[in-house]
Amino acid sequence: MTTADSTVDPIHPTRLEEVNLLDPAVQNCPFHSYEVLRKAAPVWHDPRSGFYFVSRYDLLRELLIDTKRFSNVPPPGQFYVNPERTARIRALYEEKGWVPTPSLVLRDDPNHKQLRRLLEKAFRAGRIKEMDPHVAEISYQLIDGFIGEGKCEWVRQFAVPLPLMVIFRQVGARTEDMWKVKAWTDAWVRRLGMMQTEEEERWSTEMEIEMQHYFQPIFERLRKEPDATLLSDLVNTVIPEWGRTLTDAELHAEMMADIFVGGSETTANSLAAGVKMLIENPGVWRQLKSDPDKYLRNFVEEVVRLDGPVQFLLRYAAEDTELGGVKIPKDATLLAAYGAANRDESHFACPDKLDLDRSNSGSHLGYGSGIHHCLGAPLARRELYWGFKALVDRIEDMWFEPGRNDFAHMPSLLLRSIKELHIEFTAKGHGERGAPDGTPNGEHSI
Repeated sequence: MTTADSTVDPIHPTRLEEVNLLDPAVQNCPFHSYEVLRKAAPVWHDPRSGFYFVSRYDLLRELLIDTKRFSNVPPPGQFYVNPERTARIRALYEEKGWVPTPSLVLRDDPNHKQLRRLLEKAFRAGRIKEMDPHVAEISYQLIDGFIGEGKCEWVRQFAVPLPLMVIFRQVGARTEDMWKVKAWTDAWVRRLGMMQTEEEERWSTEMEIEMQHYFQPIFERLRKEPDATLLSDLVNTVIPEWGRTLTDAELHAEMMADIFVGGSETTANSLAAGVKMLIENPGVWRQLKSDPDKYLRNFVEEVVRLDGPVQFLLRYAAEDTELGGVKIPKDATLLAAYGAANRDESHFACPDKLDLDRSNSGSHLGYGSGIHHCLGAPLARRELYWGFKALVDRIEDMWFEPGRNDFAHMPSLLLRSIKELHIEFTAKGHGERGAPDGTPNGEHSI
């Protein structure tokens, strides 16, 4: 059952000159613009921003893998177009907090590899396996918390709390502070989206500084009293090549960018997008329910492919080069258009279709590729698996709550997140749930 709500009208450009990816209205449904780019200019030099947008699958793979020609480290002053405004924001950090250092995504090897080894300890296969029962337990607890109501606001009541609660356990933070941290990360994400006024950017920076002061005493405590958490590892582990542990500024940068935004925000967005897709595609919902052991993993990959939480990330030309027949000067900024490449008809048949039988869903670029492939992808996949598994096990049918949804997304070029999603549903009886391989597993019962 589906109910049509008033939606934000999508923009349908038909010519290259009409494409404006920095228009917040476009971000509600950017896929029409992506199609124009793939067909007319798969490497497009945007006259408004000066960025080079790379939207075709094969060209994006080339961009991501060739770290000699394309760097993750921005040239001095390249990321921010207004040096005076940048200087004012930096002064705010210096006055009230810590100036963020480059996070993992803004580093190249060997520096990148050295820091990544430290973070990989949190996401190694054995640790993810140990966390699996906890992820499952949270998923069922959250959905059981509102199952009797027959409706929920899915983003706030499920999609956001699930990955955040998992991360909070990893870093040893207090769950009651979850929404405080969420407000801080939301502000940071809005700044990352490159669509803020200077006043809005200053507000985002103030929010980030609040988060810095929240975690600073935790860093100091863990230096004196280490424990078994991920955060204790980050605080106390010496990076051999650096001959030291991370500084406070480096810790703050990693906490915001890679631990909380990278580790929770993106998964929350996929959990929301997936439910929206299932309501819009009732045939797929029935297929998924008919055999979740067969279809659930592919559904997770299709969600990330079709509506990836990361639509763009930045790269920089390390030398004068060429990509897709387009000359690109040294220090130019390139936008890796993951969301566009994942709907490339030259790689995915019927690319706009949600297809649980698609044989190459897992080849999407939603988690990147090459040495910068998302190190949290294995955990994200387990969170998505259990989040949707709890949905299938607990809900018989679902639809959009009439008159409550406009399906608006946060204004951001880089990340894609729906603001809220009001749904209604009929619940199933609470039967036995299965482990990832489909076998009953009593240790997950609540």
